[in-house]
Amino acid sequence: MDLSTARQNMITHQVNANRVTDPLILTALADIPRERFLPRSLWGVAYADEDLPVAPGRALMEPRVFARLLQAAEVEADEAALVVGCATGYAAAVLARLASAVVALEVDPALAAKATEALTDLGVLNATVVTGPLAEGYPDQAPYDVIFVDGMVPKVPTALLDQLADGGRLVAVEGTAPIGRGVIYTHEGQGVGRFAAFDAVVGRLPGFDPQPRFRF
Repeated sequence: MDLSTARQNMITHQVNANRVTDPLILTALADIPRERFLPRSLWGVAYADEDLPVAPGRALMEPRVFARLLQAAEVEADEAALVVGCATGYAAAVLARLASAVVALEVDPALAAKATEALTDLGVLNATVVTGPLAEGYPDQAPYDVIFVDGMVPKVPTALLDQLADGGRLVAVEGTAPIGRGVIYTHEGQGVGRFAAFDAVVGRLPGFDPQPRFRF
């Protein structure tokens, strides 16, 4: 299969067709080989319009939702970004083309190692992979201008919103399958606003389920 042609078809028929027109995003998607972040057995379907598994219970987000969230984040070239749940590093690689610096947070050490290897092999120098609980974010390098939550969560926790810089944006898919919404949080002054932008359902991230309350 001609993967370069498949990549361009993905941009034309999935990304453009889903109202993503930002030329910087389109260029980044064209330049980053998505197959390099997948098991070799899945290279032939690397540009399919669906989530693709990279580990038990983990997947790369489908391209049309991924690109639309990126466009909603309005990433600027001088900004710092956090990817929550980077898996094998694809979102971090694309964001690294748009932002000045990217911190890629992953809870699974094996996936974090794969992300580091893939980013290094592709010469991505402005993205760093770190490990830790996803719902806690990575406060050591906060605040962030952009936080990209790379999977579906029931609700974005306050711990992540607290790591947004003034004027920062967090994008995520909130919900529980089969119902989800692409949402944008914005931090302005002392408050955080939320806007539900579009319907979307993608693979869920671990560690975001609400903790049961103890009752007598």
